[in-house]
Amino acid sequence: MHDSWLDCPLRASDAFRTTRAATPAARYRLDIPTDARQALATRWLGLGLAALIAAGVLSILLVLSRTPGIARVLPVADFFQVALVAHVDLSVLVWFCAFAGMLWTLNSAPRALRVATWGFALVAAGTAAIALAPFAGAGRPVMANYIPVLDEPIFLAGLVVVALGVAVVVLRGMATSLPVRLRLDGGDALRFGLNASLVATAVALLAFVASFAAAPSSLAPKAYYELLFWGGGHVLQFTWTLLMLVAWLWLADATGARVPLSPRVVTLLFGIGLASVFATPLIYLAHDVGSIEHHRLLTWLMRFGGGLAIPPVAAAVVLALARHRHVADDAKPLRASLVASLVLFCAGGGIGFLISGSNVKIPAHYHGCIVGVTIALMGLAYLLLPKLGFARPSGRLATWQPCIYGGGQLLHIAGLVWSGGYGVQRKVAGSEQVLRTTQEIAGMGLMGLGGLIAVIGGILFVAVMVNAMWYRVDAAPLDLVR
Repeated sequence: MHDSWLDCPLRASDAFRTTRAATPAARYRLDIPTDARQALATRWLGLGLAALIAAGVLSILLVLSRTPGIARVLPVADFFQVALVAHVDLSVLVWFCAFAGMLWTLNSAPRALRVATWGFALVAAGTAAIALAPFAGAGRPVMANYIPVLDEPIFLAGLVVVALGVAVVVLRGMATSLPVRLRLDGGDALRFGLNASLVATAVALLAFVASFAAAPSSLAPKAYYELLFWGGGHVLQFTWTLLMLVAWLWLADATGARVPLSPRVVTLLFGIGLASVFATPLIYLAHDVGSIEHHRLLTWLMRFGGGLAIPPVAAAVVLALARHRHVADDAKPLRASLVASLVLFCAGGGIGFLISGSNVKIPAHYHGCIVGVTIALMGLAYLLLPKLGFARPSGRLATWQPCIYGGGQLLHIAGLVWSGGYGVQRKVAGSEQVLRTTQEIAGMGLMGLGGLIAVIGGILFVAVMVNAMWYRVDAAPLDLVR
């Protein structure tokens, strides 16, 4: 009787603490194959870097064309929308698809690799056409949401080829994805997230096809491409969000932080996002693609279905980082990327609640969210380099790069929000911005300063990656900044 739980409350408490201590936190990480899948994944990473380099060159023209004073001196405003189209598609669509292709390749069985190679070749060829189209085509920009286009053969052919390549990769990935075990661990949860992103991308491609079949070709280009890309573009946001959440959990684990979420809870959160994707066909069946209801329901689906999984994962990662403050030197670039991604994505999400009317608050919102995903993938690239056989990013530059890029983007969107409060319109440049007041000029000046800093941060990312990839895993990279 003296040993009962009722008679020994202190001992019961000790036993509870012992039970909790005996249950280690889940490890959110994936094993990387060392066969031909690794070589193909490296090609995908190289394609993503090439797209970012091309987008970075175009981004310099974009920032200059909207910065007060400079835009009057340099004749770049006329090229603004043409450059903007290629910049967005390269830095968002191609970069994200290339990184997704790398992760899907690593998370697949070693089968049908020739098919995977064909898919990569198609995406690479389409990317080259998109990058060259602003300089070789007729340059008729259409600023459609999600996927802006140049309404001319070279660019459109490149976009179709990229879509075909992604379709090949997705079908192969769904057929060869590694199974998720019933007894879940952290790796199984991440695999489920990557498998869910495959399904989301497949649904997005089907939505593009359905919109193409239903949208009247007689519409003006702006209205036509808006209808064509609205549905699939919304669904693609689920893909990017799932990849970002996988990156957050993996990066947190790599820094030594233990996320206080069980694999089952993480899998459930991923499943909520995946379940929301399956509402897309119902929306297409219930409403015509040109109807207000179609547009509104897809917006609500992305806002509520896609957003449900983010706050719990973000809160758990922040708590894990707060509890684990000591980070090894080689993990500091990973932590910096993770923190910058969290800050930018949350800032972009918060700005979304401030939007009213069509002004530059809208690009501030999606710049924050998109850059949040981008920085998470940049950090994951740093993590994967030594696992792919390259040297580990080292030196202070690798740690400062996410801070410079993220800080510049934060100033960029702050300037846009400031200017948007005074009604400065989106998707215009140079004299078309009609900056009347000192506040408007100051806001857009801050935007330009932040954009230039972000461009520097993007260049530094490429420099760190190229420096590390120049050496193999057993060779030390150049110490760019110590």
